[in-house]
Amino acid sequence: MAFNKNNREPIPEEETVVWACTSEDCPGWMRDAFSFEKEPKCPLCQSDMAKETRTLPVVE
Repeated sequence: MAFNKNNREPIPEEETVVWACTSEDCPGWMRDAFSFEKEPKCPLCQSDMAKETRTLPVVE
């Protein structure tokens, strides 16, 4: 039996609320469920973050 990367089952995805960095130069973001603060600062550049929705793999 041959194994290759094309035989994998698709990873389930869902619409997920995230915090995204508001700085244009920073790619920082985090899932809302993983944030401990009501309005977090970016962990990479300390800028403000804004809520948005992204389609991401499901995390259990």
